[in-house]
Amino acid sequence: MQDVSTLVARAREGAPRAVARLISLVEGASPQLREVMAALAPLTGNAYVVGLTGSPGVGKSTSTSALVSAYRRQGKRVGVLAVDPSSPFSGGALLGDRVRMSEHASDPGVYIRSMATRGHLGGLAWSAPQAIRVLDAAGCDVVLVETVGVGQSEVEIASQADTSVVLLAPGMGDGIQAAKAGILEIGDVYVVNKADRDGADATARELNHMLGLGESRAPGDWRPPIVKTVASRGEGVDEVVEALEKHHAWMEEHGVLAERRLARAAREVETIAVTALRERIDDLHGDRRLGALAERIIGGELDPYRAADELVAGLTRG
Repeated sequence: MQDVSTLVARAREGAPRAVARLISLVEGASPQLREVMAALAPLTGNAYVVGLTGSPGVGKSTSTSALVSAYRRQGKRVGVLAVDPSSPFSGGALLGDRVRMSEHASDPGVYIRSMATRGHLGGLAWSAPQAIRVLDAAGCDVVLVETVGVGQSEVEIASQADTSVVLLAPGMGDGIQAAKAGILEIGDVYVVNKADRDGADATARELNHMLGLGESRAPGDWRPPIVKTVASRGEGVDEVVEALEKHHAWMEEHGVLAERRLARAAREVETIAVTALRERIDDLHGDRRLGALAERIIGGELDPYRAADELVAGLTRG
């Protein structure tokens, strides 16, 4: 058993091993998870969480690395959660954090962690919200969350980040396909990466057109900017950071940041509660209460919905 208070204190001092151990406790759903979250609660709420999403091949990892460099030039501490596909053998992340962003590996002001989705859909790992909280409590000014890169389905990042960045690249057919799936509805900042390729201007124009379709923004509402970058050379990255800072300021001014964080906390509580109920239901297999309800359904005494209501009522009473 780990001494949680010591781990949290060392994480606050910037000790990478302590941060790693706390995130491992989160990922492994450790019995100490409740103690960890209780210890972190008073220390959170300061980090700016930026999510980066987009189809495979648009350059999310390269863009994330370039943003880390830009924020480090500002003297900010940066945490990165790079969510990867799960290995079918170990369940761990298939791609390694140090391999993907090795230039930052020795920087004490940067903490990078690869996380496996472990089968969770939507482009994020199920434990991402708690891992973000660990990095927040550890003193990161900015937390960058890079999604798995599964394309059209990864819209969940919009519910976990303060600001969502959607990346596209010319010649990849992102526009129409992404619009169908709704990914173009979640972005606060849009980035056309690999802008040195042919078709970058056309992609930006198409994106601007799509964002304008059905647009009904009131005066003062945020209009997502479109920034062209060549992340591999660092071109346009400062403009992305500027767009992020403007969005952050706009959210604070209009109360949107507080609303998003409140909704995020509510969803997290709901997820934990539903998971706890599901675990209790799983424990009922073979339980006499479940068998008795089934018998009443077969006998025509009870319908499945009323039976489910009785089951839930019994679970919530303990």
